[in-house]
Amino acid sequence: MNKAQLIDAIAAKAQLTKVDAKKALDAFIGVTAASLKKGDRLALIGFGSFSVAKRSARTGRNPRTGATLKIPAKKVVRFKPGAELNAIVK
Repeated sequence: MNKAQLIDAIAAKAQLTKVDAKKALDAFIGVTAASLKKGDRLALIGFGSFSVAKRSARTGRNPRTGATLKIPAKKVVRFKPGAELNAIVK
């Protein structure tokens, strides 16, 4: 499912116009991104939680040449699904 299909599904399920569904989805994405940028955790009970984790620097290997290289430290977004979402997917 891509973003346009998600907007269509939200509009149908919530009985909204596609324009309103797009605004709601864009607002959710914006608020989530801003929250994670500040380092906060976003928890949606039953769905899951988004958080930011620090990945430490490490050495890697170029698969083509075999040369070692340094991979710098960075922050990554983590998603941990909730129990209800796991139960639905099983």
